[in-house]
Amino acid sequence: MFILSDISIPEGLSLKEPLQSKLGRNIISHSIILLDEIGFEAFTFKKLAIKMGSNETSLYRYFENKHFLLLYLVVWYWNWVSYLIDYNTMNITDPDRKLDLIIDNFVDATRENPSVDFVNEKILHRIMIAESAKAYHTKNIDEENKHGFYSSYKSLIQKVADVILEIDSKFPYPHSFASTLFEMANNEIYFAQHLPRLTDIKVKNENYSEVNTLLKYYKKKMLN
Repeated sequence: MFILSDISIPEGLSLKEPLQSKLGRNIISHSIILLDEIGFEAFTFKKLAIKMGSNETSLYRYFENKHFLLLYLVVWYWNWVSYLIDYNTMNITDPDRKLDLIIDNFVDATRENPSVDFVNEKILHRIMIAESAKAYHTKNIDEENKHGFYSSYKSLIQKVADVILEIDSKFPYPHSFASTLFEMANNEIYFAQHLPRLTDIKVKNENYSEVNTLLKYYKKKMLN
């Protein structure tokens, strides 16, 4: 069972750890809902405070700005996907089957976790599709990387790269392919929903089966 101790949040990402208080957990819960409703550009701490029925000043005790709040949620998601991979591949010895299951989790990590009731993983997945790139395609990424803010993503990609090398120990681009699969899962869904001429797949009613098929097609061609 995924519990709070499974979450690895880099020190310095928040000013005060939100998981340790009711207000902090409310910030996480309501920010997920509000980001999904209005998007990152329109999102402000003032709007979040109104939605929470709280004081805007109190939010700044936890996060310096909305960028770090979004990055916190993205880091949470990376940890969640990493947990799902571990859980779903626990007793699987065939690396090809492992990678198929990893792709399943990349495409649709919407399984809800009852042990952490203040995070709706289904909504968080939608935020990852629409907003996650904004968390790390920034001018300050090199400085943030020095602080370890992206260590969860690196660990996730390393986990997948290791499985790729189990399939083909001589494959020259395991990390590149692992990160491509993860990013492609989100991008193809986003393109299908908003820029359909950039993709050949279709997504209806949050059915991502065509994306799953696409990624497994690439896997088969690359690691044949």
